[in-house]
Amino acid sequence: MTGNYTLKGHCCPNCAARIEHTVSDKEDIHEGEGKGEIIKIIAGAVVFAAGMALNYFFPAEPYRYIRPAVFIAAYLILGGNVVLRALENIARGQIFDENFLMSVATVGAFAIGEYPEAAGVMLFYQIGEMFQEMAVKRSRSSITSLMDIRPDYANLKKGGGVEKVAPDTVSVGDVILVKPGEKLPLDGIVIEGISMLDTSALTGESVPRKAEKGDAVLSGSVNQSGMLTIEVTKIFGESTVSKIIDLVENASNKKAKTENFITTFARYYTPVVVILAVLIAVLPPLVFDGAWRDWIKRALVFLVISCPCALVLSIPMGFFAGIGRAAKKGVLVKGGNYLEAFNSLETVVFDKTGTLTKGVFKVTALEPAAGFSSDTLLEMAAHAEAFSNHPIALSVMKEYGKAVEMGKLSGYTEIAGQGVSVSLDGRVILAGNQKLMAKAGVGFRESQSTGTKVYVASLNDATSDRLFAGCVVISDEIKPDSRGVISALKAKGVRKTVMLTGDAHEIAQAVAAELKLDEAYGGLLPHEKVGKLEILNAQKSAKGKLAFVGDGINDAPVLAMADIGVAMGGLGSDAAIEAADVVLMTDEPSKLCDAVDIARFTKKIVWQNIVFALGVKCVFLALGAFGAASMWEAVFADVGVSLLAVLNAMRIMRAK
Repeated sequence: MTGNYTLKGHCCPNCAARIEHTVSDKEDIHEGEGKGEIIKIIAGAVVFAAGMALNYFFPAEPYRYIRPAVFIAAYLILGGNVVLRALENIARGQIFDENFLMSVATVGAFAIGEYPEAAGVMLFYQIGEMFQEMAVKRSRSSITSLMDIRPDYANLKKGGGVEKVAPDTVSVGDVILVKPGEKLPLDGIVIEGISMLDTSALTGESVPRKAEKGDAVLSGSVNQSGMLTIEVTKIFGESTVSKIIDLVENASNKKAKTENFITTFARYYTPVVVILAVLIAVLPPLVFDGAWRDWIKRALVFLVISCPCALVLSIPMGFFAGIGRAAKKGVLVKGGNYLEAFNSLETVVFDKTGTLTKGVFKVTALEPAAGFSSDTLLEMAAHAEAFSNHPIALSVMKEYGKAVEMGKLSGYTEIAGQGVSVSLDGRVILAGNQKLMAKAGVGFRESQSTGTKVYVASLNDATSDRLFAGCVVISDEIKPDSRGVISALKAKGVRKTVMLTGDAHEIAQAVAAELKLDEAYGGLLPHEKVGKLEILNAQKSAKGKLAFVGDGINDAPVLAMADIGVAMGGLGSDAAIEAADVVLMTDEPSKLCDAVDIARFTKKIVWQNIVFALGVKCVFLALGAFGAASMWEAVFADVGVSLLAVLNAMRIMRAK
């Protein structure tokens, strides 16, 4: 993948490069290069130790020129690349960076005769950089493990054989084979075979999913058991795995306000501290007739301390780690700005069907009339609906759970807008709404239950009987985790929860009452949802954020209008991924709570780093200015603080 997490315009291109490496596995530091750095540090340390030994054991005059030469050699081994980068950046107009600060400080130390300090600072700086790079690489490996879903190849069936090809060369309609242990390279339909698929990389859930003939399967899943033959339905560029990788890679393009603040802060901070260092070196000797050597040394220490790498490296990494952690939980966040917005979440607006409910009809009540049992009522309804493919009919058949003897049925008729009729054993069975009952002259009792109502009657023209058998109530089933998500959001500080739906008002109120929502509005067309959302948006506080959670298809206008548009991804719904700011890949509304928790933990870590880095910098800058801190303390204030801040940011990836 190719990442974009670049920090444009800040003081430290080194730090930017580290962040780019964090999201770009094409730019991984080769193992050989890492070993080369270690060898260089060891060699420099040996030469530095030799210089210190000469300093301690051979202080006499004959060794006056040998000692500086040994320290200069150690410095060139350790810091030659730093000075070279500083010169290259100056030539490009990038003056105020980490390389410039370290080069000026250490060369200046040589100039005033502080040879051990100059070489020693560069040694410990490089050691700190090595450990810092190790920490960043570890963080990078944690984050980029998300990208393990990228397939390497596809087994394409071609001319009676199988050919291993790149996934982006496969066309829609081609047939591929996926063996046990392999990743599914493309989206498609299973045409042969049965297996269990590990979809955890897409959903964050560890429970395998069964796949058999006729099932739609998604790229990025891992085939765990049987061989699958799959007909491709999308080219690689439009597949689920491609869209998810693109989304995670480009999440860095939309930065949080905190990130933007730090980038702007660093741009002005570094030139200011360089000017202060110059003033420290020049003004006191001129004004107070002080010792030039002492004040120049203080200024050089001040420069080493001043580099703000801890901020410009750890804070973007903190947000990217938060985005990565959310992705591992099945929550795809399209930018640090949306992750940060969850911290101010005040109002959550839900769609109903497919969001709080499964969008699947289920028989929820059987209300038989006098003289009929529940079983008889259901049997009559099943016979009436046996020829229909309507979701309501399918839910009745599923509840009945038995085979219908189709040969006994005749005269099946669909009555538009009313229901169906069918002949069985000399009787006519009717199943439909109130209009159908009234038209047939059936005296029926209206059901008071909430849901879609299918009234059932039996007609016998020979005896003129018009018998009302009862009512089958069918409802959209509420998702199991919807019941707890509202109370959980309230516990996290959300002030208002609302539901907007196109379903009937009475159904909306019934669902709202069961889930304990604050408000519910039914019978809304898409443009009416927009109007309601505008009202709700006006009611929140100035800093409060409003999230809309919907299916990402019919709710595109309100998803776009909300501060945070959250789509139920449905294991990779194209429309959801395109329309929303955040995608819940498992279709579980409770994932919204995970997003809030991760956002809050990310904010906590980011602000810990800001306070810690600035606090330590301020203390050591003051100590350096007053001569109470040496070059050794300066190294800790720069590299040590950066390393600790990076390690702290990495905690986000491991947070429970």
